[in-house]
Amino acid sequence: MSLHRSLKGSSKIQLKRNVLKRFERVDQLKKEGRYKDGEAVLGLPKTKIES
Repeated sequence: MSLHRSLKGSSKIQLKRNVLKRFERVDQLKKEGRYKDGEAVLGLPKTKIES
């Protein structure tokens, strides 16, 4: 069975992500000095995405 062309991913299209994964947010907060090891990872403050 073949895959319909509308369902295939295109390597040409690269969308800018507007949501970070939790580990990415923790890494960014560590760089900014707003997170220390051992703190809760739930309820993290909002972060801006680096361009």
